[in-house]
Amino acid sequence: MLDLLGRRQKDLLRLLLRHKDGLTVDELGQHLGITRNAVRQHLTALEADGIVCLGSVRPTRGRPTQVYALSVKGKELFPRQYGWLAQLIVESIRQEAGGPALRKRLTAMGIRVAEQLRQQHTTGRTRQDKVLKLAELMEQLGYSTSETSVLQPNIISADNCVFHDLAQKDPEICQFDLALLSTYTDSNVDLQECMAKGGNVCRFKFRSRTQ
Repeated sequence: MLDLLGRRQKDLLRLLLRHKDGLTVDELGQHLGITRNAVRQHLTALEADGIVCLGSVRPTRGRPTQVYALSVKGKELFPRQYGWLAQLIVESIRQEAGGPALRKRLTAMGIRVAEQLRQQHTTGRTRQDKVLKLAELMEQLGYSTSETSVLQPNIISADNCVFHDLAQKDPEICQFDLALLSTYTDSNVDLQECMAKGGNVCRFKFRSRTQ
């Protein structure tokens, strides 16, 4: 998203990144060399997108001055090498314990996350209810899930693989997703299509554990 912003807005966000405590409208205008009105227009747009938020109110001799800062979403716009670190961790586990141990570890992690989600959210009674709720949670986690249709109530299609680069290098990463989805819905899960293997989506089918 950072690439879609204008130069001034990018410069404004970089200023806020460097000044963790935030900056006032006047300070931003001085750094950027633009008017207060121009700063306010940029802040209004960025605040509407959830990228900038109100910070502390700075006391002055006159009226207190409002400070603006990066929101959590704004900070995440800047590159962070999570994938690189995750790859190092996966490679380390594989080298030290082997492939079967890696799969076991990923399965345990997926189960743990699913149990945490079930404690935080009501899952519903039927499998379809659980699948629909899971699709909603996956959307929030960044999987970009399409709504399950009436004709296919037990299928979730995800347009974004949150571990795509990592899964392309090590397909066993998908074991985490399968364990999470299976545990959350009390179902067996079939991975019918996988983006890491060249598919257009990641498509998961949920079925009874007795099938």
